[in-house]
Amino acid sequence: MSAKGGNSSRFGLRSFRAKFVLVVGGAVLFDLLISGGLALWNVNRLSVDATQQVGLGLTKATGEYLHNYIETTAERTDLLLDQVHTEVNILAGSTQALIDHPQIAATVGEAIERDPTFSTPLTYNPSSNWWQNGAGDPSAVTVWGYLLNATKNLPPDVAKVVRDSTAFNIFGPAVQANGTRKLQVYYIGPKSAPILRSTPYTDQGTTFDRVYPGHNVTNWWDFFFPQLYEDWQRWLKDPASKPVDEKITTLSPYKDGVTGKLIVSFFEPVWTKDRKDLAGVVGADLTLDQMADIVQSVKIADTGFAFLAMSNGNVLAVTPEGEKTLGIGNSSPTVFDRSLRKSTDAAVAALPLDQNNDGVIQTISLDRNGEKVNYIVVLKKLRPTNMWSAGPITKETMTVGIVVPEHEIYATLIAAQDSISKATNRILLYQLAAIFVALCIVFAAVFGLSKRITAGLSALAGAARKLQAKDYSVRVHIPTKDEVGEVGVAFNRMAEEISYHTENLEKLVEDRTRDLESANLEISSLNEQLRSENLRLGAELDVARQIQKMVLPKERELAAMPGVEIAAYMRPADEVGGDYYDVLRDGKKLKVGIGDVTGHGLESGVLMLMVQSVARALQETGENNPAQFLDRLNRAIFKNLERTNSDKHLSLSFLDYEDGKLTLSGQHEEVVVVRAGGGVERIDTIDLGFPIGLEKDISPFVATRNIAFASGDVVVLHTDGVTEAEGGKGELFGLDRLVESARQRHGSSAEEIKNGIIQDLMDYIGTRKIHDDITLVVIRHR
Repeated sequence: MSAKGGNSSRFGLRSFRAKFVLVVGGAVLFDLLISGGLALWNVNRLSVDATQQVGLGLTKATGEYLHNYIETTAERTDLLLDQVHTEVNILAGSTQALIDHPQIAATVGEAIERDPTFSTPLTYNPSSNWWQNGAGDPSAVTVWGYLLNATKNLPPDVAKVVRDSTAFNIFGPAVQANGTRKLQVYYIGPKSAPILRSTPYTDQGTTFDRVYPGHNVTNWWDFFFPQLYEDWQRWLKDPASKPVDEKITTLSPYKDGVTGKLIVSFFEPVWTKDRKDLAGVVGADLTLDQMADIVQSVKIADTGFAFLAMSNGNVLAVTPEGEKTLGIGNSSPTVFDRSLRKSTDAAVAALPLDQNNDGVIQTISLDRNGEKVNYIVVLKKLRPTNMWSAGPITKETMTVGIVVPEHEIYATLIAAQDSISKATNRILLYQLAAIFVALCIVFAAVFGLSKRITAGLSALAGAARKLQAKDYSVRVHIPTKDEVGEVGVAFNRMAEEISYHTENLEKLVEDRTRDLESANLEISSLNEQLRSENLRLGAELDVARQIQKMVLPKERELAAMPGVEIAAYMRPADEVGGDYYDVLRDGKKLKVGIGDVTGHGLESGVLMLMVQSVARALQETGENNPAQFLDRLNRAIFKNLERTNSDKHLSLSFLDYEDGKLTLSGQHEEVVVVRAGGGVERIDTIDLGFPIGLEKDISPFVATRNIAFASGDVVVLHTDGVTEAEGGKGELFGLDRLVESARQRHGSSAEEIKNGIIQDLMDYIGTRKIHDDITLVVIRHR
């Protein structure tokens, strides 16, 4: 028998020790696996979240960086064009001043012609049939053969244009030498005498004969710029016909006959003194290289670049590397044609230059050596200009674009994600190693402590059996100081309490019964007090609600208003609302007020009553100035709120009506005016006042606005409870729905319009809770 017991104590499979080890060890193993698994999952999840957050942050930062870069590049390009426009404006202004004072122009011209340092005489070229001054002049002037008379001399009107434009020798070089790096500036005479005067000096006659055969037998404007001159004449008769409201016209890029460079010209016409026709044109030429400097200076990542394109896709400026990336090139030696629409990549050809997509980050995929490479593209439109190409002047809006490989712009993001992934793998390996070591330690500890615990548990089991047999005197002795020993102490205390309660059970039941009866009496008393308090508060709220209704305008008052129909509706969200409206009459004068106190409930309702009382009192004093009326009302309300320590305030507007005139003052929601013909006006009141009760003196902020109010016109006033009411999907009713509801009923009476709007609003709200007070006032001119 003892041998059998010895085998059991030596860890037999049926022994308590073996079962303890298996159960506790299995539980610990399960716990470690679960906790370790959760830890590993959390680490992996943390890694994913960190990667996503880093990705979002870097993506946002990259987007902001690209937006800032495109904005800056566009602004620099616009500034360059603005500077050229300013310089051409200065040139045109100087020329126009001379045209408007012909005696001064003639005097200055004659003086300059007499000074050999400023002017050299014209000489005739018999082989080419044109007159031109010699080298040494600040500017070259050429008179073409078709302008000469039968004796091959200058007719008087042509000679006059040459003489009067000689002042160009003074201010032309000054404009040319300062500001932007212009290729040249020039003056071209009117169609009746289109002489050409340009600075710096060039042998322009010989150059034009070589580059433009046949030009000397056809009028300058018809040969080089057909229909352009006529478009300017149309501008003079109808200024609204200009595509863009400015006088400068930009020419699409073309090859300059003198320098052979691709240039962009900027023309501004000057008018005759009587402003009935053109007196000529001044202009300036910029090479495309100058415009390209800004674009080509853009450097993003390693290979990112920028480009400048016209709305038809013609690329004015781009780096050579960018030209290859975009798959474009200029195939014509005489016509500038480097269009995105002819790109070898379909994604580039499809870029939406003619759409409003400023700042939108797009991703396109381009074929690079047989591989698809993603590129980031951001576009930004420049300010529109007047543009002439080969027909009538049109509105041109150029676009600046930025292109950068996706893998370059997101290189930091990719590196950060790789770093997070590697760190996560290291943490996972360390976590697995820690779980394995913990398992080994736990199993060793469980196995070592199982024998010591078994003795105490056996003693507890024996004592429990005696307690079950109603031997309440049983006590257990466990000498160890661990948790099993504490269980033994707790068991002994439990046995003592069971013995005590068993012997004193009836007395304990009686004590508890008395305690419960006392508690029930106290609860009944509290319930009675609560009912009384609820009745009192309900009565007070009912009184406040009744007072609030009493001070509102009555239907008979609204019906008696002279010249207008007024219909109103108010529905508080709580028992007492914080909305305010009133109609005050003084003879033929009406003052209609509407306001919204912050929040709602009793305190907001009291403030509404204060406003009503002060407004009535001010009207009775004869205060007719709308701005002073609002300021004095604010002072009274501010002092009341200061006394009550309330943080409430309200938005408030008044409409003053007298003899068919409306005057609006104060800051509140937008005022809707529906005209008799169905047209709608929305009047913002943000600049007409200041919230009431926030500041003691609001007079600097108060202003008024007169509103036309004819027969059949309708004015709709409302609080934000109307526009911010929520529909079935949580969307707001909104001002647009309110305007449309009023517009559809503009021919009806004020009452019908009000009822229709409220019906539309309630149908929209449906069964949803109304969260804010609703107030609507409709005023219709009879």
